[in-house]
Amino acid sequence: MSVTEAGSRSGGVPAGQEDREGREALVPEIDLRTRIGPLELTGPVLTASGCAAAGRELAPFLDVAGLGAVVTKSVLRAPRSGRGTPRMAETPSGMLNSIGLQGPGIEAFCAHDLPWLREHGATVVASIAGNDVEEFAELADRLAGEPGVGALEVNISCPNVANRGLVFACDPDAAEAVIGGVAEAVAGRVPVLAKLSPDVTDIVAIARVCLDAGADGLSMINTLLGMVIDTTTLRPALAGVTGGLSGPAIRPVAVRCVWQVHAAMRAGLLRPAPIVGIGGVLTGLDALQLVLAGACAVQVGTATFHDPSAPARVRVELGEALARRGFTRFADAVGFAHRSEASTLPGPGTGAAPGTGAVPGVVPRPAGA
Repeated sequence: MSVTEAGSRSGGVPAGQEDREGREALVPEIDLRTRIGPLELTGPVLTASGCAAAGRELAPFLDVAGLGAVVTKSVLRAPRSGRGTPRMAETPSGMLNSIGLQGPGIEAFCAHDLPWLREHGATVVASIAGNDVEEFAELADRLAGEPGVGALEVNISCPNVANRGLVFACDPDAAEAVIGGVAEAVAGRVPVLAKLSPDVTDIVAIARVCLDAGADGLSMINTLLGMVIDTTTLRPALAGVTGGLSGPAIRPVAVRCVWQVHAAMRAGLLRPAPIVGIGGVLTGLDALQLVLAGACAVQVGTATFHDPSAPARVRVELGEALARRGFTRFADAVGFAHRSEASTLPGPGTGAAPGTGAVPGVVPRPAGA
C-alpha cells in the first residue's frame, strides 16, 4: 500500500503498510482517531491553510479523504489579488511569504472548491478572513450552513482595516470582537477554531479571550513576522517588505505556545479546549512534539512545497513513532509531556479516549457553554 493511501477510514495505521520508499512500516494497528469538539477525525494530521489552496493540488500525490481534514486557504467575501511580487523569500530552515490572502472570494469557493472536496470525501475545515468583524461574521454564517464544512478556522492574524491595519490576534479586544461575532453567527452549527499569532507578549491571554468569546478550540500558531534584505539590491527581498516566517525554523516556537496554553488548561486557568498544533512539521517526530505538548491534531503546510505527499507521510510516521513508544491510541499521547510520570513508557489506558473530558486537548465543548 502506498503512502497516498495512508490511514484507512477506520482511523488506524495498518500493520505492514509501506511508506513512499517501499519500507514496511513496523507498527501495529494504532487508533489515530481524534476530535475537535464534536467533529470526529479519522486521523490527527491536517493540511495547513494557504499551502495547497482548497486541496485540489494535492490530489495527484495523496488521497484527501485519508487525511484528518483539508484546511482551506483563507476565504474572504470578495476576490482578492493579494500583494505585489516578489512574494516569497527563502530563509534558513524556512521561508517568508507575503501573499496577501489572494483568493477568488466566497462565491467561487462555494461553487467550485467545496463541491470538489465533497466529491472526494474530504473532511473540510474552512479558513475565513475578513477586513472587519462584520465580514468575518457574514462568512461564518454562510459557510456554517454549507454541506461538507466540518469546522471553521478563523484567521485573526490578518489586518483589521477598520482599525488602521491592527492584527486582530495581537489585540485582546479585537480578537474577542471577531471570535464573538463568528460564534454568534455560527450558533453552534460547527466548531470554531481561533487561529492565534505567536507575535504577542502573552499567548495565554489571547487564548483566554478567544475561548471566553465562544471559540470551541485553538489553532496554534500562524507565521511569525519576519523580514529579509537582499544584499545584492540592498533592498527588502519582498515587495511587501515584511512577511510570514514558516517552516522548521518556527517549530520550537509552536511547541512552546502549545505547551503554555495546554499547561494553562491543565491548571484550570483556561477552559479545556482542543488545540491544533501548527508550525514547522516536516516529519512524524515533529508532529509528535506538538502532540506531547498538548495538540490533539497537527497541520502540515510548508513541507508540502517540496513534498506534496507530506501530510500523508507524516500520518504514517506519527503512527510509527507512537507505537515505538508504547502507545496504542493517539489520544493517550495528547499532552503526555506534562505528566509527572512522562519519563516512563506509556501502557494501555494511560490516557483518556477522545471526548471523555480527561484529556484537555480533545474534549468537546459542553452544550450551551
